[in-house]
Amino acid sequence: MATDTNAAAEVAAGAPPGMPQLNIDTFGNQIFWLVLALLAIYFVLSRVALPRIAAILAERQGTITNDIAAAEDLKAKAEAAEAAYDKALADARAEAQRIAGETKAAIQADLDVAIEKADAEIAAKAAESEKAIADIRAGAQEAVKEVAKDAAQDIVALMGGKADAKAITAAVNDRMKG
Repeated sequence: MATDTNAAAEVAAGAPPGMPQLNIDTFGNQIFWLVLALLAIYFVLSRVALPRIAAILAERQGTITNDIAAAEDLKAKAEAAEAAYDKALADARAEAQRIAGETKAAIQADLDVAIEKADAEIAAKAAESEKAIADIRAGAQEAVKEVAKDAAQDIVALMGGKADAKAITAAVNDRMKG
């Protein structure tokens, strides 16, 4: 209750009740200090803080611009490298196909020569074989004629007849001719 009596004593003494900031008598003084504080803050910010902030922002913007330019330059270099790689790859494929074609042609030429040589050897062996077969056939026909003559003489002798060698040879020769 002591505080109630103090407040009542101040009101009775003529002091206005409430906050001192809202006291109309001190508004001029408060406005002066408010303007002075705002001017001090403005000058500190405009002369010290804002130039530093602007310099940092400009530096960041410059860095970003330089990085973007470097990225575009690297992108152009990468595209050029990719184009060169694609061209080199296409050239290598064309060269490989050319070499493969030349190798295939060379192999085909060697194969043709080998086939011609083999055909010639086969033809020579076939001619030798046909000659050997013809010789064997001729020898076989002679052997058949001899066997036929001997058999005919033996058959005639077994039957009790006498066979003339010229007649048997003529008969065998007629039969062999067809």
